[in-house]
Amino acid sequence: MIRKLFAATIVVICLVASTCAQKPVKVYILAGQSNMVGTGKISTFDYIGDDPATAPLLSRMRGDDGNPTVCDRVWISSLNGKMNQYGGEGFGKLTAGYGVRINDPTELGDSIGPEFTFGLAMEDAYDGPILLIKTAWGGQSLSVDYRSPGSGPYKLNDWQIENFTAKGVLEKIKAEREEATGRNYRYMIEHVQKVLADIKRVYPQYDSEAGYELSGFVWFQGWNDYVDVGTYRDTEGDQQYAPYGTVLAQFIRDVRKDLESPELPFVIGVSGIHGDFTPGTFNARGQAELRMRRFRKAMAAPALLPEFNGNVVAVETAAFHDLELGRIGIKMLKVKQFSAKLRNQNKDKPEEDKVPRTELIERVADYRAEVVSPAEEALWKRAASRGGFVHYYGSAKFHAQAGNAFANALTELEK
Repeated sequence: MIRKLFAATIVVICLVASTCAQKPVKVYILAGQSNMVGTGKISTFDYIGDDPATAPLLSRMRGDDGNPTVCDRVWISSLNGKMNQYGGEGFGKLTAGYGVRINDPTELGDSIGPEFTFGLAMEDAYDGPILLIKTAWGGQSLSVDYRSPGSGPYKLNDWQIENFTAKGVLEKIKAEREEATGRNYRYMIEHVQKVLADIKRVYPQYDSEAGYELSGFVWFQGWNDYVDVGTYRDTEGDQQYAPYGTVLAQFIRDVRKDLESPELPFVIGVSGIHGDFTPGTFNARGQAELRMRRFRKAMAAPALLPEFNGNVVAVETAAFHDLELGRIGIKMLKVKQFSAKLRNQNKDKPEEDKVPRTELIERVADYRAEVVSPAEEALWKRAASRGGFVHYYGSAKFHAQAGNAFANALTELEK
């Protein structure tokens, strides 16, 4: 009887293992610029636990030993070399550290992007193997660098031609834009195809008989287009950023065509910079609120097209912008401006009247102590790291919420 029970148990275990092994690998592609790369330092993880709304995320992000979770069934290939370079691939089991990697882009760093919680959520939603392919570079625009073939060449508008001609740089700018157009789109497609052609290189347990299925694409990008008021003229009013939506819609079509996946589910991460525009939490100069509202509308526009109904969704991230960090960030901006003012005043003085550097540093420190309270300094140290407001103050809390939201949106699309 014992032998029979033992044998039956072994058979069940083998059947379960066989079933898992035969499940196809779900492949998700994540692409964009610096906020897809991710600046959320691991040292800011504790701050996620301070908020009851996000504390459950932190418990999933850490193992019982307190260290970042290492996924059992999620693997990643992450390509984020220097700005205009193809290289810098790191790969292995998904864990924290696949955000920005300053020293060696092939090794784990000290930060996360949206990929970490995205993969954790997908591992909870699917009981088979998962592969993430991330391609992201800081400072890249959709209008030029990620411009897909179907949008044709980037063309300077009349204002740019007149402006660059007056400065004597028209031909130089034309050559630079021509060289850059579509470069990062090609890098992205080439890397995805490279990984899919040899999945075992990244995911050693890959079962080629079970195969893989392209299951989703997440796009999180936008800052370089938002600030490019040469390409996107404010004279166009509410349609200022409409061309972004047009180029993004073509980007989706071209990705699906080049990856031979005509209905690939697509998530557009809508910029959350400036948050909900609460006064005192963002720099409102230069019609920042008006422009960002226009830009967010353009980013989300492709999801409203009939051809993308049910397979493209826009996910707003403004709610993940931390208001308290925003308030402190504005104070830090005042400190930065005060420091710049002192340096400029000192620069224009005769050599014998210049203030010593140590004294300048002391003055800035005194001003910072006046502007930023000790409690705010402590919170800043706990919750923020590199990158400023453009990178959500380098807080892992933002990236964790964004990645989880992107995963949930794709899961709903799959349903």
